Amino acid sequence: MAEGKQAMPPENRRWRPGAPAEKPKNMKGTLRRLWELTKGQRGGLGWILLFSALASASAILSPFVIGSAVNAIDAGSPALWLIVLLLSLYGCDWLVRFLQQFFMASIGQRMILHIRVSLFDAMEKLPLSFFDRRQRGELMSRLTNDVDNISTTISDSLAQLMMYAFTILGVLTIMLSLNVVLTCVALISVVLVFCLTKVITKHTRKLFARQQELLGQLNGQVEESISGLNLVRAFGRETQMIGRFEENNDRYCEVSTRALIWSGYLMPITNVINNLSYVAVAVVSGVMAANGMVTVGMISSFLLYSRQLARPFVDIANIYNSFQTAVAGAERIFAILDEPPEPEDRPDALPLKKPRGEVEFRSVSFGYSPEKPILKDFSLKVPAGTRAAIVGPTGAGKTTVINLLTRFYDVNAGSILLDGHDLREYRLADLRSVFGVVLQEPSLFGVSVAENIRCGQQGVSRQQVEQAAKTAGADAFIRRLPKGYDTVLTQDGAELSQGERQLLTIARAVLADAPILILDEATSSVDTVTEQKIRRAMLKITEGRTSFIIAHRLSTVRDSDRIIMVEGGRITEQGTHEELMRLNGAYARMYRTQLGKN
Repeated sequence: MAEGKQAMPPENRRWRPGAPAEKPKNMKGTLRRLWELTKGQRGGLGWILLFSALASASAILSPFVIGSAVNAIDAGSPALWLIVLLLSLYGCDWLVRFLQQFFMASIGQRMILHIRVSLFDAMEKLPLSFFDRRQRGELMSRLTNDVDNISTTISDSLAQLMMYAFTILGVLTIMLSLNVVLTCVALISVVLVFCLTKVITKHTRKLFARQQELLGQLNGQVEESISGLNLVRAFGRETQMIGRFEENNDRYCEVSTRALIWSGYLMPITNVINNLSYVAVAVVSGVMAANGMVTVGMISSFLLYSRQLARPFVDIANIYNSFQTAVAGAERIFAILDEPPEPEDRPDALPLKKPRGEVEFRSVSFGYSPEKPILKDFSLKVPAGTRAAIVGPTGAGKTTVINLLTRFYDVNAGSILLDGHDLREYRLADLRSVFGVVLQEPSLFGVSVAENIRCGQQGVSRQQVEQAAKTAGADAFIRRLPKGYDTVLTQDGAELSQGERQLLTIARAVLADAPILILDEATSSVDTVTEQKIRRAMLKITEGRTSFIIAHRLSTVRDSDRIIMVEGGRITEQGTHEELMRLNGAYARMYRTQLGKN
């Protein structure tokens, strides 16, 4: 993939410090998409709705019972049964709220599970070009931090919003039935809180969106720093790396501080508005009581109701404020879900079960960016069973040939044929199963050696795994490991040498038994002794099958049936080693240079 990344324009590769933040989408639209995304995972919300209604009912009835008790005591009537009723309401309120949270925890996590799986599934289907343009850490941040923010919002806020909706509706209805004038006085605070919320969230929405973007970039840098720690230390770049981290962290801290300051204005000002409203209701109701227009019990109930009417709006304002982070994260998630996946199979796509392995490039032109073509009118025919080596200087387009052959990218012009059919005519899953690939940088997972060789293949016996390792020349060093084939490797197999890791990936390709083999710089990072081991393994596994071998070390390709010299995206020479040496062209000069004879 190295050539592909080099060819891509720098502005498309990754985030640059100081890059502008994307404007957040409309909150209503994002929340609507979240709701649609969780379709089929919302079973049980009816119970949450019921418990929210019951919790609101107990909260609504309590002030009315208190007012009735005050009136009863004021009139000298028995009030014990009202007190018992009040205690019962409080007990029911506790039970209903507990059940509400219990159900919400289960439903909320099920919805979040679906979101996370949908995001991961979408990322698995994205083309390789998407990942070439982005940092891995930033993508991981979307899968973890952004989804966690949504999880917190759903689990903590959804049930509360349902309950507040019932509470506001019920309290407002009772307040209007008790006294219209006092209700109008109380509603003044509601209007003021609504206007205040609109003004503040206009600022916080953009800040929280920028905060989430910077967090993803910060995670990306941390991932880069840890994965490349050896390189950082080898070049003594610790100070520069720390400086860059501090710069990004300061930028994140600054934006987060501004977002929190703006959001922090909301609650104190809202409390002041509600306290003033409470005082206004108390004064007006006192004047009305002095004129005999209302009773003392009604004033007690109304003051409690005015508090109940104000409290949901305060909490809703606070929840709405926390929604900013969740919505910003949701927008970043939808940005991935909206990315076009790899091209779908055609309706009449052909199956590919027993390929012969004949490959032909017909006038292929391709560039990772349109203004920088890599391959130019590239034509090549490789008969089935041919061991073909592609050689040439760095940046000539060798790896690009492999990227196109495996359909990691599609050609810009021309066509690539396998057994006489364009690659795009085959089902993509069938096509990918045809190739066994060994890359320059071996990829190993944090599982046992046997599982790394098996690489998810089902129905593969331990005996087959060991036989593949023997064919690749890896069996001897595997058995020297502490637990042999059951030794669990760290990430990327750091405890193994470069050559040992490469032999494991070759064993993986042997076990896959693919009709077409691709060996991309398989010996570029190993010593000469290990190179000979890998060369012998390559000869075994490529015998009798179509193979593409990319190599800088020309000693590893001497046994190839055909050697293709690529320069500047075009084929300049091709033939056997002996033929090319007699031609005395670019290949011969490169070969003699590597032998030190120039």
